[in-house]
Amino acid sequence: MAVDYTVIVVYLAGMLAMGWWGMRRAKSKSDFLVAGRRLGPVMYSGTMAAIVLGGASTIGGVGLGYQYGLSGAWMVFTIGLGLLALSVFFSARIARLKVYTVSEMLDLRYGGRAGVISGVVMWAYTLMLAVTSTIAYATIFDVLFDMNRTVAIILGGSIVVAYSTLGGMWSITLTDMVQFVVKTIGVLLLLLPIAVVKAGGFGEMKAKLPTGYFDPLGIGGETIFTYVLIYTFGMLIGQDIWQRVFTAGSDRTARWGGTVAGTYCLVYALAGAVIGTAAKVLYPNLGSADDAFATIVKDELPVGVRGLVLAAALAAVMSTSSGALIACATVANNDIWSKLRGAVRRDSEEEQHDEVRGNRAFILVMGVAVIVTAIALNNVVEALTVAYNLLVGGLLVPILGGLLWKRGTAQGALASVAVGGLAVVGLMATYGILANEPVYYGLLLSLAAYVTVSLATPATDAAVLAAWRERLAGRGAPELASEPVAAHQ
Repeated sequence: MAVDYTVIVVYLAGMLAMGWWGMRRAKSKSDFLVAGRRLGPVMYSGTMAAIVLGGASTIGGVGLGYQYGLSGAWMVFTIGLGLLALSVFFSARIARLKVYTVSEMLDLRYGGRAGVISGVVMWAYTLMLAVTSTIAYATIFDVLFDMNRTVAIILGGSIVVAYSTLGGMWSITLTDMVQFVVKTIGVLLLLLPIAVVKAGGFGEMKAKLPTGYFDPLGIGGETIFTYVLIYTFGMLIGQDIWQRVFTAGSDRTARWGGTVAGTYCLVYALAGAVIGTAAKVLYPNLGSADDAFATIVKDELPVGVRGLVLAAALAAVMSTSSGALIACATVANNDIWSKLRGAVRRDSEEEQHDEVRGNRAFILVMGVAVIVTAIALNNVVEALTVAYNLLVGGLLVPILGGLLWKRGTAQGALASVAVGGLAVVGLMATYGILANEPVYYGLLLSLAAYVTVSLATPATDAAVLAAWRERLAGRGAPELASEPVAAHQ
């Protein structure tokens, strides 16, 4: 195991070094929060794929493959579909807005009255998303070092908080690129073929497993529909995803770079399901499906390769964790704290340095909160379900409504967020956190509130809509005149 340990330690040290290097690049608020809005297609595709393919997609995706066979790919597959839809239909318009948060977009569209309440919902989502990723460190470090759960969470979380705090989005982008490469090599190029060969090939897998394991719809139509509602639509509106869209250097980068990342997700989904299916052949009686990834890595891979694949799992968790952390801190600072204290931003260089320090402080504070919460919680699936139920039930309708329906009003948006958010919370308390009803009914009630209240209230002021259209066209944004146009590849 000495070689495996060396691979992991070198990888973790490299993440911290990337954070230090990114700190030297983060000279303004735009640099720190959205990498200067100048990523080229290569870096954009890598960082977008890294943020959406986290521990749930890697460890959880293999676990679903172990439990359901090839149809276990549907969870990650719907994530890829959501990213494709975002990239093709919405990303160019989102990037042209030149904002930092989803709530700023809502303020622009509805006239400045929807930000705080939507910010609170988005903050809760990003916090829980960061917590679920941080909990996953315990599983990986337990396999690596037989480490205590709390110590593992503190160690893994502290590394992510350190490089995120140092360099913001520049550090996260650089580490995500490394993580993307490590995941591609570790999971797709090494673990996938080795697992299939160890299981005797596809012919042997089919002979040893029930036919349902090779049914594309074996996981069930209702489950697939729920995945679409939660993950496909969740990809369209999450702050962690939008903040990556804001880093694109051009409309073309946002559209085509995201399309490449979405296609990569589809391949990754199938790979995870196949690995899980192979693990079912090799270890038919595991106590938990989520143990499939760690078991096949630990028992079937040679020294050195094992360390790289475990580094790939660690990379998956870290990429999602860091993306959710900076999103959580950005929302907390820009959408909640700044508005509550009535802060007035200035565009001077001195003020931008102040804002870098302020956002850096918020990442540190939110990082500590995430680590503490992760230590207190145990169930990753429940925490992730709460996050996505709040996001989709509370914010999907007002966000997509703002982009697609000009008759939507601020009052309708506020009613939609409040009704949808409260309905989801109440229904989870009634039906249970893992039930499907909360997101189904919460989304319907949110839509009903949005349409009804919007039609019952005066239309949005023409001047607000005119300013909104200007921003959608890429005109009128305060940063356009000052930001560099060169795109980094």
